[in-house]
Amino acid sequence: MMHGKTDHTSHTHVVPDGTTCMRISDYLSGVFPGLNTKSSVKKSLKRGEISHNNQIATTADFINPGDEIVYLKPISEPRKIFNLHLDVIFEDDEVAVINKPAGIVVSGNQFRTIENALPGSLKASPSEDALMTPQPVHRLDSLTSGLLIVAKTAKAHLHLSRQFQNKTIKKRYNAVVIGKPNDEGIITSPIENREAVTRFRTIKTWRSIKNKYLSLLEVTPETGRTHQIRIHLKELGYPILGDTLYGTEGLILKHRGLFLCAVALEFIHPKTAEPIKVKIDPPTKFSRFPENEEKRYNRQ
Repeated sequence: MMHGKTDHTSHTHVVPDGTTCMRISDYLSGVFPGLNTKSSVKKSLKRGEISHNNQIATTADFINPGDEIVYLKPISEPRKIFNLHLDVIFEDDEVAVINKPAGIVVSGNQFRTIENALPGSLKASPSEDALMTPQPVHRLDSLTSGLLIVAKTAKAHLHLSRQFQNKTIKKRYNAVVIGKPNDEGIITSPIENREAVTRFRTIKTWRSIKNKYLSLLEVTPETGRTHQIRIHLKELGYPILGDTLYGTEGLILKHRGLFLCAVALEFIHPKTAEPIKVKIDPPTKFSRFPENEEKRYNRQ
């Protein structure tokens, strides 16, 4: 919380029950606003900005449930705002949900990020623990579009980060894949030796000359591994349309983007404790492109 004229803001985090014992440098990535990578956590530890149970933390520290971690975040100059109009789906003084456009990273060192565009699209929070810049609480791949939760206060960031850690936030995606999967299924193959679980349901299938079939899926990831949905659907034999990284050679659709969109979110509001449910429709290309493919198929 900010106290008068100071050059730091203080953020406190209590390690939730059920967390396995691990190095503080491995645990903290993504917990605090601005510390989104392992390297940024290590730099902050070196600068003495993190305390662990009232002691200055080091990379040798291990965390356990109930531990209190405090991050003294240095206040930098106000950041330059990336002038990009964002579609705001939900907003109050604590939290916002935006519809992230495809092709822009959520955060990072470059200027063209969603984080740098947020101050120009969201109202300033009047709360006394308002963050200087609203902070995304999770990530979407650069190529993925759809719903992104943003914290506007330190308490909201902590509360929402805990919900993600405890896997209580429900996310649902739409994806157009190449092929004709079963009506529904579950994929449980590990990603980088870590547990990964993805459920899917086939909503609609179209015929296609080039791909034989295209299918629209509803996808629910139960874990949050990097590129999880893209990897799992590829492993199942149904890569996402437009996936230049995991797609099938010769069938990759170029210059149309990735057909993956986060369309629904459910979370507990950090202040009112009310359940918040947000939904959007996927981009029109998710139906328009397969429909045009089927028309071409039927004309042959």
